[in-house]
Amino acid sequence: MSSIEHTRLNPETLRVPHPLDNVVWNALNTRQVEFSESLEHACRLMPDVGRLAGLDNPNPVAYASLAPLVSATETIGLFLDQPYEDNLGWTLVARAPLLQMVYEDVAPDVATGSNLDVVELGDRDSVEMLELTTLTKPGPFKRNTNKLGTYLGVRSEGRLIAMAGERLKVPGYTEVSAVCTHPGHTGRGYAGRLMSELVGRIRDRGETPFLHVREDNLRAIGLYHRLGFETRVKVHLAVLRKN
Repeated sequence: MSSIEHTRLNPETLRVPHPLDNVVWNALNTRQVEFSESLEHACRLMPDVGRLAGLDNPNPVAYASLAPLVSATETIGLFLDQPYEDNLGWTLVARAPLLQMVYEDVAPDVATGSNLDVVELGDRDSVEMLELTTLTKPGPFKRNTNKLGTYLGVRSEGRLIAMAGERLKVPGYTEVSAVCTHPGHTGRGYAGRLMSELVGRIRDRGETPFLHVREDNLRAIGLYHRLGFETRVKVHLAVLRKN
């Protein structure tokens, strides 16, 4: 009688990678390669588009590949599976745990200001978009960030007072980002209305919306839950500067 030796398999080795794993790396090597600057094991958004970078694997070799892509005067952001660990040549400027949330097919339970006049934003609006994001700080926003996808806004007396748009894109998924409202106009349903419009447009393309939000931003998380988003994983934002 012959015997068969069974090998215990690590479940992690059997796990099929998800498109939203290592999402910046995946976006800049698939649907958004035209916005990417890359070198061997690292890539980043072009400096006038954004301050996010991706590594094929967060090891010293990849961090060394990233260094030539980042100037001495700027910071760069990474989405990591685990909290950042010190790497030679880099200084940690800021860190934050984020939730990566994905839209589920549910009916939203939120007032969205359906009577609002939503307008599509473009290059002509870039100065106002920069002013609004500088004031409200929804995340890094640069002169050409709006070129990453559709951006929608709400105006009051001709002035841009709320906006939301698309940022990272991987096969089958598009990120909702830069959701912000002028402090003098909050509580009126602008964010919900803009996000609902974006979600509809993304789904009409046969894609699934997703987003990232700080784990301590409970007000925003509550809104996103009511709009139909559910947490997929926690990721760790690390903002770095070269030594």
